[in-house]
Amino acid sequence: MPNYRRPNVSGGTYFITQVTYHREPWLCSEIGRKALREALEKVREKHPFSIDAFVLLPDHFHFLLTLPPEDKDFSLRLRLIKTYVTKHYAEQLGINREVSQSRINRRERNLWQRRYWEHLLRDEIDFALHCDYIHYNPVKHELCANPQDWQFSSIHRFIAQGIYPPNWGSDGIKEIPTAIWDE
Repeated sequence: MPNYRRPNVSGGTYFITQVTYHREPWLCSEIGRKALREALEKVREKHPFSIDAFVLLPDHFHFLLTLPPEDKDFSLRLRLIKTYVTKHYAEQLGINREVSQSRINRRERNLWQRRYWEHLLRDEIDFALHCDYIHYNPVKHELCANPQDWQFSSIHRFIAQGIYPPNWGSDGIKEIPTAIWDE
């Protein structure tokens, strides 16, 4: 099994991208949203973390996750979130996509891609750029004309808290971080 080199910084903030298996568009369904929300809540009970920004799209999600000061295991949290959704909601989701023999051997199902993208945020500028990327992502994927039109996004909280102006992103995004995997 490969040994991936991932940064492990106690109390770090990470940009995470998780994609569904074969980009099956189930995440924005009512049951998909319920499953992911419940998984996030359950995992946070035993393994706390904060979600600083979040966007849910039909076949992937992005979020900024900040760990407690004494903790550096973000991958455990992501694994537990994916496992919870699979264990408790796979049947209800009813995804009928075949899985490879490799996935069968590993006892994996057909909901999630095995790997994910992560990026350790370096500073406040990096944090702001990734927040912007997250909130502009539905427009990038042509799911809406303006970021505010997408309901499954923390942009609404950012606007309510005065972090973004009400028309943020309507004229495009100025700068996109280079450390993004979304294709």
